[in-house]
Amino acid sequence: MGYHVVDPSGLDQWDDRDVDVRSISAAVGLDYEDAPLGLRTYEAAPGQQLPLAYHHHDEQVEVFYVLEGQLHVETPDETFVVERDQAFVVDPGSPHRAHNPDDAEASVRVLAIGAPSADDAHEYDPESAD
Repeated sequence: MGYHVVDPSGLDQWDDRDVDVRSISAAVGLDYEDAPLGLRTYEAAPGQQLPLAYHHHDEQVEVFYVLEGQLHVETPDETFVVERDQAFVVDPGSPHRAHNPDDAEASVRVLAIGAPSADDAHEYDPESAD
């Protein structure tokens, strides 16, 4: 059996993106690819986005649970505003861009879950979409 207590504030920055991202799943030994899930915290200042690009996944379901602030999620049809203690669920194949707008008054903190954890993201260009 394995149990882990993880304080995300004690983890190192997960990668080299501008937004603050800490990987809870990596801290407990779940590899980035082929793990049952990926679990990260993000803190995005005004003008920052969580993913590296507007994208969609082949297999991965993503969930963004807002811990503090408001998260904006752009989709081809509309932009959703996700409030504190709300979750936004994205099915595979659904383009999205989670961000904190330039004119936001505060940072947004989010718990992001991806299942399975897979490197199956594809950039989405809304200008070239049908």
